[in-house]
Amino acid sequence: MGSSPRLASTGQTVLDDPHLPDAMTAADAATRVGDALEGVFEAVAGTAAATEAILAAALADGRRPVSADLAALRPALHDRLRRYELVSGLGFVAAHGLLDDVPACLEWWQTGADGDVHPLLLNLDPEHSAYHDYTHWDWFTLPRDTGQRAVAGPYVDYLCSDEYSLTLSAPVTVGGRFMGVAAADVYLRRFEAVVVPLLQRLPGPARLVNARGRVAASTDPRHLGGSLTKGPDFAAVLAGPADGAEHGGLELRRCGGLPLILLTASARRGR
Repeated sequence: MGSSPRLASTGQTVLDDPHLPDAMTAADAATRVGDALEGVFEAVAGTAAATEAILAAALADGRRPVSADLAALRPALHDRLRRYELVSGLGFVAAHGLLDDVPACLEWWQTGADGDVHPLLLNLDPEHSAYHDYTHWDWFTLPRDTGQRAVAGPYVDYLCSDEYSLTLSAPVTVGGRFMGVAAADVYLRRFEAVVVPLLQRLPGPARLVNARGRVAASTDPRHLGGSLTKGPDFAAVLAGPADGAEHGGLELRRCGGLPLILLTASARRGR
């Protein structure tokens, strides 16, 4: 099998990819979806590692970290936002009570309509802000509760952009203690430009779902993006064999190491 071109670093669409076949198998499509989004998780992983180093250094000095410590993340965040075309926002979201000077904090930067990188400025005062408790959202709870990477959404991102988006996140830990999450936002329109052309080359309707069963992208008009898919324990599928499982006439296949599952009609269906 020939290797697929790596789209992860640039986040380019696959519409004009001369190496993309007119038809492909579910296994090929799952692999290519994984390749296309690994770049986003590379940006998240780099942010997580840098944050862990900053927080560990503060603790080694015998003090609790403060929000000013996180300013050291900014040069790398700016660079990653310019390098990773799929990423619209990137940063670290602290667990409540982590920092000594503020109860909650997002060191978050995003690319504006002008192409420049801007900070996200939020009022996180619990007495005046509707956004002060961000710890109930999937992009925070899934990495916190599972210790694994997560894909949340699509959802309307009222916190950052008012855009229909996905958020890819990973836990930040120091000495086994959960400190918060590193995360990246991807506008749904950009995500679909990368993955829908792959799904369209499958022989039947297909959709991508996350660990909660929420549809991230689809070519099946019965299962639109953002809807919930009923089925098995999708988190267990993600923890299971890479070559997939079957449920209710559907084949469920992991997309490489991503926390996404490709659902297609089972090859045994109708036999």
